[in-house]
Amino acid sequence: MRTDLDRRALVARLVARRGPALLLAGLGSPAWDLAAAGDHPHHFYLWGGMGGAFAMGLGLALARPERRVVVLAGDGEALMGLSSLATIAAAKASNLALLVLDNAAYGETGGQPTATEAGVDLAGMAAAAGFPSTLRLERAEDIEAALDLLLEGPGPVLVQARIDRRPQPLVLPPKDVVLLKARLRAALGVEPELAR
Repeated sequence: MRTDLDRRALVARLVARRGPALLLAGLGSPAWDLAAAGDHPHHFYLWGGMGGAFAMGLGLALARPERRVVVLAGDGEALMGLSSLATIAAAKASNLALLVLDNAAYGETGGQPTATEAGVDLAGMAAAAGFPSTLRLERAEDIEAALDLLLEGPGPVLVQARIDRRPQPLVLPPKDVVLLKARLRAALGVEPELAR
């Protein structure tokens, strides 16, 4: 796979334009990319549960229909959570957007090729499931249009960004999931849960 898209630059531009959107990052590199762009109370990082990022994003989008929710996931996680595309399409969550950072490799387990290396089209699968807005992002000059779609397009949206495989410095986000949950709830104005 040849591409000039730098994952960190793409995620940094998304964060710079985030506005009130909530950003949820799947495990591994998407979480590190989001943390590298600057931690924020509107960011939530999944530290495990590969394949669950899309479903969790749907739950958050349905719970907070007034807020845009953008899920960042790798292609390996997206492939593991393919059934979520049908559920998301059926739910018609107009405030949900999925950004697949597709380097065609399982970065967490040694760089083995994923099915996208063989041509599997995640954006095409989302369109076939019923997503009104999908895009394959392959050129740096198309990033702003992709960000417009992710942040403002009629959802659900899926953007499959074909990124390069260059290793990036490890930037770990907060790992305390109780803290992450509490800070997101506070940022959303949700009352703290009563101690039991």
